[in-house]
Amino acid sequence: MPSNLLLPAIVLAAVAYLIKAFYSANTSALSTLPGPWYSKYTNIVLRYHILTGRRIFYVDALHQRYGGVVRIAPREVAVSDISGIAKIHKIGSGFLKSEFYQNLTPTREPGIFAMQDPHAHAARRRLFARAFSNSNLKTNWESEVRSKAELAVQKIKQDAVGSAKGADVLKWWTLMATDVIAHLSFGESFHMLELGKQTGYIDALQAALLSGVLRAELPLVHTLLRYIPTERIQKIVTADDVVFEYGALAIRNMRQGVGNAMNLFGQMVAASDSQEKASLRDEDVRTEAGNLIIAGSDTTAVTLTYLVWAVLNQPQLQADLEREIASLSADLTLSELEDAPLLNSILDEVLRLYGAAPGALPRIVPSQGLSVNGFHIPEGVEVSTQAYTNHRDSSIFPNALQFDGRRFLDKTTMTSQQKAAFMPFGGGSRVCIGLHLAWMELRLGAALFFRHCRGATLSSCMSDDMMEMDNRFLISPKGHCCYIRVEKGGQEEA
Repeated sequence: MPSNLLLPAIVLAAVAYLIKAFYSANTSALSTLPGPWYSKYTNIVLRYHILTGRRIFYVDALHQRYGGVVRIAPREVAVSDISGIAKIHKIGSGFLKSEFYQNLTPTREPGIFAMQDPHAHAARRRLFARAFSNSNLKTNWESEVRSKAELAVQKIKQDAVGSAKGADVLKWWTLMATDVIAHLSFGESFHMLELGKQTGYIDALQAALLSGVLRAELPLVHTLLRYIPTERIQKIVTADDVVFEYGALAIRNMRQGVGNAMNLFGQMVAASDSQEKASLRDEDVRTEAGNLIIAGSDTTAVTLTYLVWAVLNQPQLQADLEREIASLSADLTLSELEDAPLLNSILDEVLRLYGAAPGALPRIVPSQGLSVNGFHIPEGVEVSTQAYTNHRDSSIFPNALQFDGRRFLDKTTMTSQQKAAFMPFGGGSRVCIGLHLAWMELRLGAALFFRHCRGATLSSCMSDDMMEMDNRFLISPKGHCCYIRVEKGGQEEA
């Protein structure tokens, strides 16, 4: 083509593309859905809010303006309507996880978290279900969880009394939760509580999560970063390799020892039949070990941190909780904690307002489509729900924005809508496999803290702004800390 015709040809092609995009956006089956005008044409605004850690707030604001069904990108729809949520997360509904999950995690093997095939997921979940059952955790792992929770509270108390600034509970809860899940996954502890700092492996895990967000949301940027030779960038883009190699520990400990000398994978194999054993390959163990530590560390730590912060902001609630914990036996048995009404009500309320994974749970609409709130969403469209919006719906939860630690004292009064909307661990067949472990850690951590750190207060350096949520798939406090103080002599029960 002559050079004098090249520029006009490019302009013509660009105009034709824009006309086609405009026509498709306004004639597609999604064109009648409410939402901001730009969501028909581009996902760039949504991606901006994802990368700045504000997706949950952005999508929630769209729901407040447009209702329970909102088009948030050309092929993405957010649903907060309860009937729609029930259809999407109903077991056997055919709404499979989107490719977002595979892009978020390392690409070698998807693992149970990202599996799309419902049959493969069901088989893998059966293996996990035995190891993560409440009875198995209590029999084989309670002593490990309890000892780490006791050590975490001991470290918190030391810093809270002995340091001018106080104790950073987020730091110590993170080290506790990571030590717990690492021990269960690898069969040996990283002893981060004793060291008082993270290991290089955990640094790599956190970098891998950031790398996953970039890979899922901006794949081109993630690819280009591999060619930037700075140490910080290379640690992010190569973090998956470090995580994968550490999985050899999980494999080694799976194949030796008995009881607590094994890790969870060893217990899975010991309890499975020959066909199930064959389905758990070494590469699967590597992948699942990394996934478990990501899913079981920051999540529990963040929830416990927000629990301490929320309760310490309400002195009367704090005093009542301390009295309830003080009335229990010296052993603080799990059965006692499971039956402690105020403790469990507070935990439910923390999970409602500050659950660690309140953001999008993207699914792909199956062949029959989805009809919700008078709209029809066709096959292949990505739909997502978010607990952040459901849990703050004032038509479902009275005074929804207020932290009310007594809200769940009588669960028999919960309405069907409240039960359907309450999803801190996800919903349907993809509900979090580790919820029993999470509850064990949350109950033990909270009970031990409010027994041994009675009268704790927030440090003067803390502000509400520092505890605002930053949303990068999981949430965390913007200040990346939560300092508390305990007066000398006031840290033990009377």
